[in-house]
Amino acid sequence: MESAALRSSVPPDRAVPFFGFVAAVAALAVAAVAVPLAGLPARLPELPVAWWVMAGLAVAAGARPLAPQGRGLGSPIYPSICFSFAIMLGWGLGPAVAVQAVAVAVGALRLRQPAWQVGLAVAQYELALAAAALVVGLARHGELAFGGQPRWSAVTVTVAAAGAWFAVRYGLDAAGARLRLGPAAGAADARALLFEAICAGALLLLGPVLLAAAAASWALIPLVLLPLYAVHRMVRASVDHEQLARMDPLTGLANRKALLAEVADQAAAHATRAADGAAERRMALLLLDLDQFKHVNDALGHAVGDRLLVEVGQRLVHTVGDAAAVARLGGDEFAVLVPGLVDADDARAAAGRVALALAEPVWLDGLPLDVGAAIGVALYPEHGDDFATLMRHADVAMYDAKSRGATVSVYAPESDHNSPERLSLLADLRRALETPGSDEITMYYQPQVALETGEVVGVEALLRWHHPRRGRVNPEELIRAAEHTAVMRLLTHRVLDDVVEQMAKWAASGVRLRASLNVSVRDLHTGELADRVADRLARYGVPAALLQLEITEGALMADPRRVLATIARLDRIGVGIALDDFGTGYSSLQHLRRLPVTEVKVDRSFVLGMVQDADDAAIVTSTIELARALGLRVVAEGVEDEATWRRLREARCHAAQGWFFGRPMPGDELIGWLARYRPPAVSGGGGRHRKPPSISGAAGGK
Repeated sequence: MESAALRSSVPPDRAVPFFGFVAAVAALAVAAVAVPLAGLPARLPELPVAWWVMAGLAVAAGARPLAPQGRGLGSPIYPSICFSFAIMLGWGLGPAVAVQAVAVAVGALRLRQPAWQVGLAVAQYELALAAAALVVGLARHGELAFGGQPRWSAVTVTVAAAGAWFAVRYGLDAAGARLRLGPAAGAADARALLFEAICAGALLLLGPVLLAAAAASWALIPLVLLPLYAVHRMVRASVDHEQLARMDPLTGLANRKALLAEVADQAAAHATRAADGAAERRMALLLLDLDQFKHVNDALGHAVGDRLLVEVGQRLVHTVGDAAAVARLGGDEFAVLVPGLVDADDARAAAGRVALALAEPVWLDGLPLDVGAAIGVALYPEHGDDFATLMRHADVAMYDAKSRGATVSVYAPESDHNSPERLSLLADLRRALETPGSDEITMYYQPQVALETGEVVGVEALLRWHHPRRGRVNPEELIRAAEHTAVMRLLTHRVLDDVVEQMAKWAASGVRLRASLNVSVRDLHTGELADRVADRLARYGVPAALLQLEITEGALMADPRRVLATIARLDRIGVGIALDDFGTGYSSLQHLRRLPVTEVKVDRSFVLGMVQDADDAAIVTSTIELARALGLRVVAEGVEDEATWRRLREARCHAAQGWFFGRPMPGDELIGWLARYRPPAVSGGGGRHRKPPSISGAAGGK
């Protein structure tokens, strides 16, 4: 992708200097060729048949210009230059510039170039031919002849004239590109310039060969069409290869490589404009991931899925217009680069227009397909000044949008799980998990008490990490750092092994308690978790009914099909499933109806306020009634005073946990705590805080 629309336009802040340059080049060209052209009409009757043949072939060749990728002005290569250069060597500047001007005009009409681009190209070719003619004149060779035995001096002058032609032609091209696009026209064009030098050099050095053929017979001149065709095919093959390397073959949009180049070009242009004191502008990288594409592929097949991607690509191009660049990065992921924005609100508005366009169904074979998307936005330069950083931050924003159920999300550092600090934390966590005998990672256990009898019926296993430098790491921060990485697998294995081993130790001491532990969405996406659970239960001889895994509604929402398959396997093993943080998700009733859930846990955010807040009390009471009606056990989290305990008991909640009963404690202290534990009195006044038995080394928790 070279973003043809961007390449053929002129940024407003560069229009004055650039078109001033175009006018200067045109004026210089007119001055350089005015006299030779003025004498051309009188010379026409004297020009030989060979000149007329070359002129005709030059115009015909001009109708087939080649526009290689990468040049800032999109300058085509005209095969006609071999004829115009030969004419300049044999018959002077006037006839050469006349023929080349006509050839360029014919080619420009075919390419549908804007008027300023045609005028600039004609002027550049005229000045290039004038420079070549000047070299020939200074060498006092006048008009060269290559008939008979050529002299080395003539060959040397011809090569020097070709060098002057190329230096002027592409020197002016590079100067114009830099004025129009800034430094963005420089480094990215180095390879393209080398390729054009080879092609132009080959065409120019065909000039003396043509003259030599003309000296023998004008009938030999058309034979040059064969090597011209070879050059044409070489250039076309190179252009096609470059286009394929930068284009998504399915949609015809740009690919990741092309988008990288466009970001680099636009970043350089933005930096130059800022250095020139122009009004600061921004560009936004929008990263899109289609919501329903997998369902379309599964239900209707990949052929329909491919057609859907093509339609989405066309809709994106139509929505963002010519100023933006659209790319398909792979699968159902697209990117849009939008330049010339004012601020984050402007970027959000652009993303909103894209989201609105994708909200409309795509009709295929009379069937409306809904394809919405989650869109992440990263803004240059606030969120990164290079492609890799912008892509990573746009990706973070996109997944933030998905996790919140939003359509558009602008990158925010606090949502980035891969900040340097978190990456360092993740590396330390991996080290702690992989180091044999390390005691940094430990499990604490908080008692769960049956409200009817006051009996301790279970515990919840809570993760603790005592970092050697940071001290105790917040468990939520730990999980956020690990959840979307391979370290989560190591952490789950460690937690599961420790908890099952601890249950076996308790059983050996005569204590049989149900233990609950949390698992992440990543754990539920494969069948490995169920295999690991079955293996550890068998190894330590722990009954499956004593182990319970807690999952959140967010985990269920992430990929219900795969999560349900894992949960079904765990249920067949006999392991209990609890729905954690109940009431904070999006489709609780549906999950209670469809999943093999044995317990729901009422979130502490509702329990903590139920004594003072009637709404919280109503939510908790309704949840308990619903769960009991469905035959499920209910556990309330966050019970910190007697008044809350009594309200839950009156509501017929099955069990509760919280500091009112006991703080989280290491596994080897639980036996001693149980010996000291006294159930709360059923009668008596309410409202006072009940101090739990003292626990050495206890850490705070639920």
